[in-house]
Amino acid sequence: MKKLWEGRFKKETNKLLEKFNASILFDSRMSDEDIKGSIIHSRMLAKQDIISAEEQKEIENGLLQIKEEIQNGNFEFRIEDEDIHMAVEKRLTELIGSAAGKLHTARSRNDQVALDIRMYTRNKAHYIIELLISLEKTLIDLAEKNIDVIIPGYTHLQRAQPILFSHHLMAYFQMFRRDITRLLDYLDRSDEMPLGAGALAGTTFNIDRHYVAQELGFSGVTQNSLDSVSDRDFIIELSSAISIISMHLSRFSEEIIIWCTSEFNFIKLDDAFSTGSSIMPQKKNPDIPELIRGKTGRIYGNLMAILTTMKALPLAYNKDMQEDKEGIFDSIDNIEISLEIFSEMLATTTINDEEILKSMKYGFLNATDVADYLAKKGIPFRNAHKIVGEIVSSCEEKKIAIDDMTLEDFREFSPAFESDITEIIKTENCVNERKSFGGTSKDNVLMQIKNGNDFLNSLLP
Repeated sequence: MKKLWEGRFKKETNKLLEKFNASILFDSRMSDEDIKGSIIHSRMLAKQDIISAEEQKEIENGLLQIKEEIQNGNFEFRIEDEDIHMAVEKRLTELIGSAAGKLHTARSRNDQVALDIRMYTRNKAHYIIELLISLEKTLIDLAEKNIDVIIPGYTHLQRAQPILFSHHLMAYFQMFRRDITRLLDYLDRSDEMPLGAGALAGTTFNIDRHYVAQELGFSGVTQNSLDSVSDRDFIIELSSAISIISMHLSRFSEEIIIWCTSEFNFIKLDDAFSTGSSIMPQKKNPDIPELIRGKTGRIYGNLMAILTTMKALPLAYNKDMQEDKEGIFDSIDNIEISLEIFSEMLATTTINDEEILKSMKYGFLNATDVADYLAKKGIPFRNAHKIVGEIVSSCEEKKIAIDDMTLEDFREFSPAFESDITEIIKTENCVNERKSFGGTSKDNVLMQIKNGNDFLNSLLP
């Protein structure tokens, strides 16, 4: 038998069409899901007396042998087999004969592929969550080890106010926390089993879809057969979630790239996670964050591709939907390696706290605290803002920092200044006085770390 569907045709398939039509080179990665789904489908057929118990046993043993052949690298994937489903069924026919032909009873490749890709993406979503949890733990560890390190906070990439380095790290913790909850939401919405929808209209056989769903770990079944075989929302949603994760990694990567420049020198990447130049011996390049930043565009492209593919497809299945796999496979592969290597790189990063401390001297990071000081003395904040603007302008002309000013200097701008101003504007006080919920004070950050640990613990089984 050359093709499992050849009965309708009088000519052999054109070789170019075979190559163009085949998905076996990329959907072969779903072999575990395909075989597992087929085994449970065969058990359901036997349970419903659609095939005999003996036939089911033959089918299951044959499928387990094929699984072993694939795992051991002894299975030959051929273009002419079109896809993983046909490849497995053809090999099953070679192994057990005519009984293999009964496996496809009450199902179509349309609902079979919908099941396989749904199972595959769900499994991968669970793994991506594990990688995100690992990254979150790295962030907490780094935050705890550097709890007292203060860095310049930025807006518009201009120095703004002093913050704890740990506060900065915990900002990314919140981003990745939302990424985890997005994936959990995705898993909840995709928790429906499509097998049994047939080609598009269901089947005349007395099947038990709920049994199959339970055995495959789904909490329910899809409710409309047309939707079951034509839905790829779950791929779009996972692709979107991965794109957002990638965006968060890219933002963090951008800061790491900036921080390890000689102009900043806030951090030092471990040699094991850096590369050199082929011509400039002094170079130590941050290739990991640069590659992650670059891969973000690629991952975005995969999301746009599947959205564009699906935007004009009539119900139900169309061959266009074969294009749903390569993009999501690529996004999954790239986000997995990105999360894994980013976490390891971050864990080995050294914080140059002395260099950071030097950078805090200038930039007027405590200017807002001076304005707040005046406002607390009863001066309207807008007036206080103007006074401090004049102070900054004067300091720039004199080439000094606000910290270098004496009480007499302050009083030239307002009689409201008292001797406590010199204590108020110390960097540590500027940080720790920001006690509003979610602010950068040490107590707040320690609470964020505790809440972060509580969140991670809540995800444990």
